[in-house]
Amino acid sequence: MVLASLLQWIVNQFPGSEGQFFLSLIVGIGLILSEWTLWKLSRVAKRDYPSRVVNVGLLVASLILIGLSGSLLVVIWDQTQQAVESAKALSAVRRISFQLVLTLGVCAAAYVSAGMADRVIDRLLQQTKEITRHQGKVVSRLSIIGVYVVGLLAILSVWKINLQGLFVGAGLLGAVIGLAANETLGSLLAGFQLMFSRPFEIGDWVQIDEHEGIVTDITIFTTRIETFEGKYIMLPNDVVSSNTIINIGRKGRLRLGVEVGVDYEADPDHAMAVAKEAMKDIDKILTVPSPDVVLKQLGDSAVLLELRFWIEKPSSRRKWRAVTAVVRAVKLAYDREGIKIPYPQQEVSAREETGGFRVVDGESTVTLPEQD
Repeated sequence: MVLASLLQWIVNQFPGSEGQFFLSLIVGIGLILSEWTLWKLSRVAKRDYPSRVVNVGLLVASLILIGLSGSLLVVIWDQTQQAVESAKALSAVRRISFQLVLTLGVCAAAYVSAGMADRVIDRLLQQTKEITRHQGKVVSRLSIIGVYVVGLLAILSVWKINLQGLFVGAGLLGAVIGLAANETLGSLLAGFQLMFSRPFEIGDWVQIDEHEGIVTDITIFTTRIETFEGKYIMLPNDVVSSNTIINIGRKGRLRLGVEVGVDYEADPDHAMAVAKEAMKDIDKILTVPSPDVVLKQLGDSAVLLELRFWIEKPSSRRKWRAVTAVVRAVKLAYDREGIKIPYPQQEVSAREETGGFRVVDGESTVTLPEQD
């Protein structure tokens, strides 16, 4: 009552339309300054409080200021009695206004809850290594969508919309969409399977079917791979999950093998020792596990050895640098030791029943069977 009397006294001090315009201008300027002050305070408050809570508080305070300013303007222009009578006459407006207020409250609650869910998941990601950052983002987005869906259902209840019919219609629509987009839904389910089974992560070197490269992105529908030729390949997740996946760089190191053939007349033990010694001085391969050489098989023209060595942080560039260094070092070592790496050779002979053939002074002499 005291406040109303004070307000009425102030209005009486400025009679006439000029005074009403003057007071209205003061109210407008006060509203603008108040909103500016609230905006400045919100920026400071966000340093200590969650931004979503501050945003909701700013919205509520702004609505209160707008309501107060509207009330002042009603008093200034002497429209109080008319406003009361209009409010009594428009009971439906009051009901709709109440529903609007509840709707805004539900929206604010959903907005704050989604932010809290996002922060909780982010904290869990910082405390555990069982969930990757990519999986955390997927869970966070699903949680936010779930919060907003619950908020939407609450809003529909506030406005008294029949949810039973809505659910029946949504079920029929979902069935139709499921039949029409069978492959898409398959990719979606396969995407969730890949994200949580974790056969590979972004940055891994993988081979999927005939495609080999670095994983650059994983979505709920597709997996993108960058090949070593610079090509980007988009693979549907259902195709990825239905093929054999080879994760080449998952362990953090990779064993490579290079074949080399030595002459049959060479000592295989000496050839193995020379190759092993040559690989010890290569800085592009790991010393632990140490490089090794094994006898692989007897080839057509040479005894085949396999040079085995390890590299760390596998990548295509590291692989080929290591292979080049090993081949070069072993080749030079064999040249120094006089170990011959033979060319492919074949022994050709004629069948005895045809009379055979022989080479004399660089020319072949062939005995042909007599013809009748």
